[in-house]
Amino acid sequence: MRISDFRLLATGQTLSWVGNGFQTVALAVAVVLAGGGPGDLGLVMASSIVARLVCTLFGGVWADRLQPQHVMVASDLVRLLAAGGMALMFFGGAYHLVLLCALAAISTGAASFFDPAFSALRPLLVPPEKRQSANATLSMLQTGSQIAGPALGGVTVAAFGASAGFTVNAFSFLASMVAALLLRVRAQRGERSSMLSELAAGWREIARRDWLMFGLFGATVYHIANGVILVLVQVVAIERLGGPSAAGFIAAAEGLGGLIGAAVALRFKPRRLLRAGWLTLLLMPLWALAYVWPAELIAVIAGAIIGYAGLIFFDVAWETAIQDNVPQRMLGRVSSWDYLTSFLAMPVGNVLAGPLAAAYGTSKVLTACAAVLFLAAAAQLLVPGTRTLTRTPAADQAAPGRPPELIETTGA
Repeated sequence: MRISDFRLLATGQTLSWVGNGFQTVALAVAVVLAGGGPGDLGLVMASSIVARLVCTLFGGVWADRLQPQHVMVASDLVRLLAAGGMALMFFGGAYHLVLLCALAAISTGAASFFDPAFSALRPLLVPPEKRQSANATLSMLQTGSQIAGPALGGVTVAAFGASAGFTVNAFSFLASMVAALLLRVRAQRGERSSMLSELAAGWREIARRDWLMFGLFGATVYHIANGVILVLVQVVAIERLGGPSAAGFIAAAEGLGGLIGAAVALRFKPRRLLRAGWLTLLLMPLWALAYVWPAELIAVIAGAIIGYAGLIFFDVAWETAIQDNVPQRMLGRVSSWDYLTSFLAMPVGNVLAGPLAAAYGTSKVLTACAAVLFLAAAAQLLVPGTRTLTRTPAADQAAPGRPPELIETTGA
């Protein structure tokens, strides 16, 4: 029964991920064509950032208080209405910046509740020994959707206008909502306490595990450096490697690398999966350094394939480690802390990119940030828990009379 639930969830989520690509294209096109320009688009994006900062941790608490699929359904309904509101606004030829900012904030805030609930639900849908394969499958579907969604969205918006892109996204949320409604799995839930107490309990679960706590700190440093890199490599691609077409080829290579990484994770299942994940993350600096030397398009494409393959394999390893070792009743809160630290760090790097490049030069900054990526990942191999954490699926099985969703495995 759980396997069929997983297939149902994967189908709904794939449609939703593809739909998000439509909205990404539609939002930029709608604002620019309405005469809003970069300033208005920046305000819309800032509204989304603020909403995510405010809502993420609370989303994790509610994912652990309620059945996670119920939180997902509510989130999808809110996002459906927000996307529908955007479609109606631009279909009618109206443009109201304040309303658009509000709708974007509402949609992103709802997504901040969806994501921890999705993380909490996933391990309930497959047997413990299949978690890595399930995570790899979802990563492959998400990566493919991130390639197909914007491409299909661009064609649709060009042919039918921005409102069509928002409409497709609204229907994709409907598909995700229906899939979540049909899920039959149920999670055990404990007694509630105050919001702050439950948030603190989630952090205590992180602090109990050295591999998880140091992993979050390392990921924060990693994402700051990566935030700098992601801004500067776009400039290098456009100014030095061939313009928009070069940027498109590189983006395609990143997607291909992600698919390869997920495919490897489907087949390669080491007992010390987390250690293997951090080792593969050491490939990402090759992608950043390729922009510095040899600074040729073919080298950057190769670096993107290799680097992003390592990144997605790490993502699968990280998600699987959390699912194996954190009690299911705490997964929403732990995942929300994970999302928040990553989300806070990336915009910091984005903001720092311009001043750093102006002060030290693009090549030097890219080289330094590549070194930070390497050190942030390599340092995790010094953490005892990271080195020794072992996948032991047989130990995950429930003891007689004990619900499988409350089992906590131990690394060793």
